[in-house]
Amino acid sequence: MTAGATRTTCPYCGVGCGISVATAADGAVTVRGDAAHPANFGRLCSKGSALAQTIGLEGRLLTPMVDGKAAGWDAALERIASAFSATIAKHGPDSVAFYVSGQLLTEDYYVINKLAKGFVGTANIDTNSRLCMASSVAGHKRAFGSDTVPGNYEDLERADLLVLAGSNAAWCHPVLYQRMIAAKAANPRLRLVVIDPRRTDSCDGADLHLPLRSGTDAVLFNGLLAHLARSGRANARFVAASTRGAKAALAACADASVEATAQACGLEAASVRQFFDWFAATRKTVTLYSQGINQSTSGTDKVNAIINCHLLTGRIGHPGMGPFSLTGQPNAMGGREVGGLANQLAAHMEIGDPAHRQLVQDFWQSPRMADKAGLKAVEMFEAIGAGRIKAVWIMSTNPVVSLPDAERARKALAACDFVAVSDCMADTDTTRFAHVLLPASAWGEKSGTVTNSERRISRQRAFLPAPGEARPDWQHVCGVAKRMGFVRGFDFTSPAGIFREHAALSGTANNGSRDFDISALSTLADAAYDDLAPVQWPVTATAPHGTARLFSDGRFFTPDRKARLIAVTPRAPLNAPRPQFPFILNTGRVRDHWHTMTRTGKSARLSGHMFEPFVEVHPDDAARLGLTDRALARVATAHGTMIARVAHSADQQRGSLYAPMHWSGAFASAGRVNPLVNAAVDPISGQPESKHTPARIALYQPQWQAFCLSRSDISQPAADWWVRGRAEGHWRYELAGDAAPADWDACARTLMGPAAEGAAWLAYRDPLARRYRFAAIRDGRLEACVFAGPDHGLAPRSWLAGLFAKARLSDDDRAALLAGRPRAAGDDRGPVVCACFGIGRSQIATAISVNGADSVAAIGTLLQAGTSCGSCKPELSRMLKDAWAKTPA
Repeated sequence: MTAGATRTTCPYCGVGCGISVATAADGAVTVRGDAAHPANFGRLCSKGSALAQTIGLEGRLLTPMVDGKAAGWDAALERIASAFSATIAKHGPDSVAFYVSGQLLTEDYYVINKLAKGFVGTANIDTNSRLCMASSVAGHKRAFGSDTVPGNYEDLERADLLVLAGSNAAWCHPVLYQRMIAAKAANPRLRLVVIDPRRTDSCDGADLHLPLRSGTDAVLFNGLLAHLARSGRANARFVAASTRGAKAALAACADASVEATAQACGLEAASVRQFFDWFAATRKTVTLYSQGINQSTSGTDKVNAIINCHLLTGRIGHPGMGPFSLTGQPNAMGGREVGGLANQLAAHMEIGDPAHRQLVQDFWQSPRMADKAGLKAVEMFEAIGAGRIKAVWIMSTNPVVSLPDAERARKALAACDFVAVSDCMADTDTTRFAHVLLPASAWGEKSGTVTNSERRISRQRAFLPAPGEARPDWQHVCGVAKRMGFVRGFDFTSPAGIFREHAALSGTANNGSRDFDISALSTLADAAYDDLAPVQWPVTATAPHGTARLFSDGRFFTPDRKARLIAVTPRAPLNAPRPQFPFILNTGRVRDHWHTMTRTGKSARLSGHMFEPFVEVHPDDAARLGLTDRALARVATAHGTMIARVAHSADQQRGSLYAPMHWSGAFASAGRVNPLVNAAVDPISGQPESKHTPARIALYQPQWQAFCLSRSDISQPAADWWVRGRAEGHWRYELAGDAAPADWDACARTLMGPAAEGAAWLAYRDPLARRYRFAAIRDGRLEACVFAGPDHGLAPRSWLAGLFAKARLSDDDRAALLAGRPRAAGDDRGPVVCACFGIGRSQIATAISVNGADSVAAIGTLLQAGTSCGSCKPELSRMLKDAWAKTPA
């Protein structure tokens, strides 16, 4: 690690990678992986390695705002406190709510839960983790009596079989995926199975892909459970000594033969038998699952169907084996530790248990305690819309983009009596509804802890001063709490003090009765807290250095200390396709963006790989509907519509569509996918069904399409449809309109914005072909350009992006601008494939066809592509295969 560097933790996914940040005298920030951190050993994905590009102050909220006007902190905090106090006095504590986020640090999470449940007296506090991990929490608690992840990342290297279920880890947890691929290279016995309706990049290293029918995961794992029992793989001693419920669980799947399972899942029987036989024969098996399992109206049952297979065989609690939930956010686990979900109490205690409620209230010395579960995320916004919740405080999340049926969330906030929002960004789809906006410190400016998917607590440390009047979220909460009259209990002066209290509560009346216990850290001095090394909980007097695995003794956290196998009766998704909506819409993530892009959208590098909202369609479906590749299409469900770029993909099942969830109203005029998603939820976990919404798709045919590249930002381009985003040294806009402009010159100047003012003007016009090209040049430098035509086939954006890097255009460059094509093939790098080094598709194609690169490693040697995070390796492999397929025999 660089001398003087700050060791901190990545703010993206639940892998929890360690980061080393060096700040130069001129303020320049350099981000590297922390080689000593046990989550990543120095590796970072494309998002983590681009963090230095996302810490600028553009778009930041830097001062409190009250009713749209700048205000002082006292006025803003007093307004929130008085609004909440008056609402509670008139309508009771359940008339207010708090909606928080896995982006918060544990210390922030702790104080907001303390305020809500122990002082306001409402459990109407939920988190966006409800949208990604709630089914896993519920499944853990049903099986283990606690929300416990048994193993750790080391098990990936120690396993002989890895099963990825509903997880595109290659894109969503790239550092872990690369650990899996490295483990396969080091262990010839290790096999990787991917279970996913889509063929994703995670299949690149797989020995077997099972493209099961959407929603049939529980059917598959029930079939596996039956097969394990029939083949004599049940661990009778473990089942008898450490579990209950095996008889009922096996009875529920007694008829699940290999053939019947395959037919129900839409799979080949031979593939199902292969998977079942591998699982049966391999003791060291880890099943990793994520959103494809959790985001379902039967997500909890799917989780338990997976856990059942590990309990029946006793494959849990030991190296190289166990069920493993991959969390989506950097602190989803930390939020669960402090009771961040509406049906939890702090320190993994139960809100429905009177003894737990009394214990927490006595510890907090609080005036009241919520005595029943609160409203879960979807229910909460329904209650806001119905007027039952009259005041809400939203922290570090963007529900108008991320919630299912998101238009309903937008309408709910628009009608809410009082909305407070704590955020680091000034303008998001959600902040627009705030009566009070509080500026929050962002990553790099605040200190605290986060807990990753393997229960490892790591420090986030500040290396930048807080800009403007921004403050950490825990200070927002304590300031409001004191003004509501709750001075005692919120007089914290540092995150270290909050952490000590959190740790002390975890050990209170515990003595091993609860899984979460970090009481050995409750006496940390400030300096020791600052120096805290990554550690896995429990951290107790008997395990002061943490605990690598739980359940190795066969004892769980149920009343009788035995795990429960759950009898699972598979259920189809609630909403089936119907004539007006014949497709199934599945939503998810892309490789280089995160959530609603408030951070990654600042990075030109991260916007290069997938710039626009898109919808994947199988080529057969596309041909039947006249959807050409790269055309625009309107996707509609019973809840809403979006417009996205068509992407043909044979990896997509016929009858299914896939669209990513990242684009918000700040980056696309009609790119939000979650307004289309049905709000049906799992009845146990409350987690929405984000993978299965009936939909239709049809060609959207605007009169014109265009793109504009400009050094000036145009936040709302003058077009009926638009997408905007960062590029190197400029902004990029993709545009379309339903009526042709009367004057294309005037239209182009408007689209270019300030960049066109006073600039020299190049223009090419072909009215018969409806093609137009314009460029604004100032002092020999390209300031902006607009290319327009009847369709998307205009000119390579990547070539034009290269012209913005030139201090002065040559005569050949000007001629190429008018011609609408690069002078030579080498002038265009092509769309970005490797985000870490900005390597484009054309460069890679040249390396293969001209320079003879015949492997991913050879491409890396020539271009560096694939040599950093490795996320692009599957795409490089596909390019090689495509090139070989086209080579004459």
